[in-house]
Amino acid sequence: MVSAPFRAGGCETPRHRTAWIEAGPLDGPLMIFVHGWPELGIIWEHQLRHFAAAGWRCIAPDMRGYGGSSVPTRIGDYSIREITADLIALHDSLGGAPALWVAHDWGCAPVWSIAAHHPDRCRRLVTISVPYFARGNTLDNVAATVNRALYPAERYPVGQWDYWLYHLEHAGAAAASLEADVRATIAALYRRTSPDVVGKPSKFSDLRARGGFFGADRRAPTMPRDETMLSEDTFEAFVAAFERSGFHGANAWYLNDADNLAFAAEAPNFGRIDVASLFIHARWDTVCDTIHSALADPMREDCTSLTEVTIDAGHMVLLEQPAALNGAIDFWLNAN
Repeated sequence: MVSAPFRAGGCETPRHRTAWIEAGPLDGPLMIFVHGWPELGIIWEHQLRHFAAAGWRCIAPDMRGYGGSSVPTRIGDYSIREITADLIALHDSLGGAPALWVAHDWGCAPVWSIAAHHPDRCRRLVTISVPYFARGNTLDNVAATVNRALYPAERYPVGQWDYWLYHLEHAGAAAASLEADVRATIAALYRRTSPDVVGKPSKFSDLRARGGFFGADRRAPTMPRDETMLSEDTFEAFVAAFERSGFHGANAWYLNDADNLAFAAEAPNFGRIDVASLFIHARWDTVCDTIHSALADPMREDCTSLTEVTIDAGHMVLLEQPAALNGAIDFWLNAN
């Protein structure tokens, strides 16, 4: 069930079904919100309300492998190429007028790809936490930017990206541990970040040595919902959705480096993006650490109209500091 003020929508083609929620006037300019791992369209509830009130037609799909959208079984169905095609079909179903695309986490990769491969579909671009890699959003490429002062190579071969390697090496076990107690998993994953984490190795940097996301227990510890992150209704929506879909599809986004590399190489103009873009840094994000590592440097080389803003928050900026995020987007839109 979709609670007010959101409406439910969807589109289906022979290759994929996309479910979405929306808010705002049907004749408003398009603003499409693309979530990451492991999220749902409803995670954008604060942004949907804010920008719908400003006159935008706001669309937040459940991405491939999530919620009410298709959950294919083949790993190859979760490449950035396929997910980008999903968003193009969604955009077509909404009329195809240039949209303001807003993305977080893994959702950034297909949105950056739309800007690289289909710039005519973009009014502007806002990405949060995950910068652009014209050469491909792959483990090798992000690991090359690791801050080796914090992550010595002999101890942390891929730095904070060790969890990505765990997905690659133990895909079945990774999904099984997340699915063992979905309610506990969601409660564990959605917790506010403390600034004390800055300057310390990420909890994901030795995940393989600890035996996975939850160690020897192979299930999340029982803990209460962090009320500052997800409302009770949204939390319950997450639990219900992941109890239905599991995590195999969501996790498969990590497993397609070879095709993701090939798809990036097919972009015109060597993947350079000329679309006006706003990138949001999260100051306390220890995985997508764009402040204390070189993670954002390739983006600065390959985006010709880039604005950057830093917000004091962890990775889940859209939940931890929704007013600051909405304000940063508003300011950028009004200033340009």
